[in-house]
Amino acid sequence: MEYVDAADARHMPGLKLALTVGVPGRWGESAKKVLEYKGIPYVPVAQYASEPNPELVAWTGCRNAPVAVWEDEPPRTNFQDIVALAERLKPEPRLVPLDPDERQLCLGISADICGEGGWGWKRRIIMGQRPRDNEPPDMTNPGLDPKVMKLAYGGSVAEAEIAEPCLAAMLDNFAARLERQRAAGSPYFVGETVTACDIHWACFSALFVPLPHDVNPMPDWLRASYSWLGPVLEQHRHQILLDHRDLMFERHLGLPLDY
Repeated sequence: MEYVDAADARHMPGLKLALTVGVPGRWGESAKKVLEYKGIPYVPVAQYASEPNPELVAWTGCRNAPVAVWEDEPPRTNFQDIVALAERLKPEPRLVPLDPDERQLCLGISADICGEGGWGWKRRIIMGQRPRDNEPPDMTNPGLDPKVMKLAYGGSVAEAEIAEPCLAAMLDNFAARLERQRAAGSPYFVGETVTACDIHWACFSALFVPLPHDVNPMPDWLRASYSWLGPVLEQHRHQILLDHRDLMFERHLGLPLDY
């Protein structure tokens, strides 16, 4: 992917999306795939992991990614705000159901996947706090300052211990939802068509089981980190969650990934 520097992008028309250069960040990949699924063009803006990104901060007030900016409107960083913007810019194909019950279900599942305290949030805490004596030497990126990451994302050993059973329950719940949908004749989380939560799970499933290297290349240390589940979560590796991921990328989102 070819990126534009923040200093140049801020003066461009249309939609700009700040993404982490060279890293398949889950929140960033979700934002990309929402826009790409709906056919909304955007300018990729460079954000660098664990760096101060002063030009991006001067423009948007945010150091991290993703950040979506439409024309001169305020920046959007929350997954739900980015989906809402995409729905406004191009209503079809719709990703948030019109039916109130289905809408609440869709947004609730998405919040459990990528909201604060959700699957991605808790999984990141565990990845940062797993027991180091059980960790292969290639699971830590020597280019990232642990102090900076700790300050940015927080997390403690105690939080990681609490997070693990919550994550296991989330996996069980996601799988049970898909099983009910499959029995009703649909491969999607809500209704009979793709909704935002389908895209969110497809992207965040990398923190469960990453896609193969030939379609999702990433550094060895990152693949090892994403793949490390631990003994508790290994018992909740539901095949239907991977079947859903594969269907989404093969039928709707496209491969290989580009970042």
